[in-house]
Amino acid sequence: MRPLKQKVSVTLDEDIVKRVKELSEEQQRSFSQYINLVLTEHLKHLEQTEK
Repeated sequence: MRPLKQKVSVTLDEDIVKRVKELSEEQQRSFSQYINLVLTEHLKHLEQTEK
């Protein structure tokens, strides 16, 4: 079963949006998919460093 998704609204700096769009296109992912991936990896990293 796929995880439930929730829509959120965030305000990002223009240069960050531009770079994330570039990176997501390079990986052939949507902007949203890429942000979700990056945040997931970051949270996993935080969990590992907290141990």
